[in-house]
Amino acid sequence: MADAQDKVNMFSVKIHKSRGETLIACCDADILGKRLTDGELDIHVSEGFYGGDKVDEEGMMRFLSEATVANIIGERAVEAAVRRGIVEPSGVIEVCGLKHAQVFRV
Repeated sequence: MADAQDKVNMFSVKIHKSRGETLIACCDADILGKRLTDGELDIHVSEGFYGGDKVDEEGMMRFLSEATVANIIGERAVEAAVRRGIVEPSGVIEVCGLKHAQVFRV
């Protein structure tokens, strides 16, 4: 079983396929299952959407390379995607105090 430090360095990645699209949902593993509220905004980083394989940064990048659509939330996940050129820094927003980005490949 992974200890708390391992969880901090991991990401949760889930594949959703529909109508020829491959959506990859990624989050920092330590925020999986949390509900984030900021005023009227309420975000649930749910197991159903984000809960999947627990991977390191390299593993997350392999999944993201297959995505036609990606939904990424969490400081480390978004920063890694920016660093690797998957997300443009100008496309990053803050939601409930966390970085969030979406990617669409056409």
